[in-house]
Amino acid sequence: MKATLRIILLALLALLLVAAAIAGGGWWWLMKRPVPMPAQTIDYMVESGMGPRKIAQQMAQAGIDVHEDSFVLLARYTEADKRLQAGAYQAQEGDTLWALLQRMVEGNMLQTRITIVEGWTFAQMLERISQHPQVKHTLNAANKTANPTDDVAASVIEQLDIEASHPEGLFHPDTYVFVPGTTDLELLKRAYQTQLDLLEELWPERAKDLPIESPYEALILASIVEKETGRAADRERIAGVFMNRLKANMLLQTDPTVIYGMGERYQGRIRKSDLTTDTPWNTYTRAGLPPTPIALPSKASILAVLHPEEHGYYYFVARGDGSSEFSKNLNQHNRAVAKYILKR
Repeated sequence: MKATLRIILLALLALLLVAAAIAGGGWWWLMKRPVPMPAQTIDYMVESGMGPRKIAQQMAQAGIDVHEDSFVLLARYTEADKRLQAGAYQAQEGDTLWALLQRMVEGNMLQTRITIVEGWTFAQMLERISQHPQVKHTLNAANKTANPTDDVAASVIEQLDIEASHPEGLFHPDTYVFVPGTTDLELLKRAYQTQLDLLEELWPERAKDLPIESPYEALILASIVEKETGRAADRERIAGVFMNRLKANMLLQTDPTVIYGMGERYQGRIRKSDLTTDTPWNTYTRAGLPPTPIALPSKASILAVLHPEEHGYYYFVARGDGSSEFSKNLNQHNRAVAKYILKR
């Protein structure tokens, strides 16, 4: 009887040891064993609505040697399957199943960035976005005519519910961090909303008695200041020149507006005939502000327009070193042109 009991106890002990070994091996497999990978890092996407099994298959297709059933078991046992977040992720050499799972639970996503530069046009901004390899491109579907930029502009106006006739200048130039797979429209929406919020914040604090009547007019003039400013210290003074001209009902006569109106005809040089050829943006032939901005203005240029320097200057000309020479009357201006442009 004692011998039989001893055998039973030994058998139970052996089973416990085996169970412990299996459990220990399973724990090591799930929590400590690095998942085999053919590279130091591998990027993969988790789409909205994916469950653990589909995610495991997605990782396997990307090259991450995930044991599908083990991943599903771990996710369900820890109830992580209810907290997995969609997005772009990066598996790193040495990651365990648990590390991969935790990264998706915490939403520790891969991020990248894109810089939209002040002074760019809407077309240049679209070109930059379209060239970014980690942006999901959806707006190209609108390119149906001979002028795809106009098609995209119309699509953006409709989808973002923009009230202006053209989206030029309505996007804030900045560096935007985003998750790979973000759509071009989502990026544009962020830049558009940032610009709207900025104008809403700055417009009520503007200087008194400005010859502009709306935030949109401030944006138009700020885009001109952006293109005319070669040295940051001159912004407020240049804005003051345009304010003086508007108050005096003088033509703005600014070359960047002529260039914008020329479109693809501009090849790096303005001729006298270009200055006299009328377009909606030609401020040599039309009084007041052009109908739309001509570029993406920075916050600094918007502030310069809302708080221009008060002075008696009505003219300025580039000195060739980034700075500008300012004049109070036409005779002074002509002398400055002769000196800095004609080199006389």
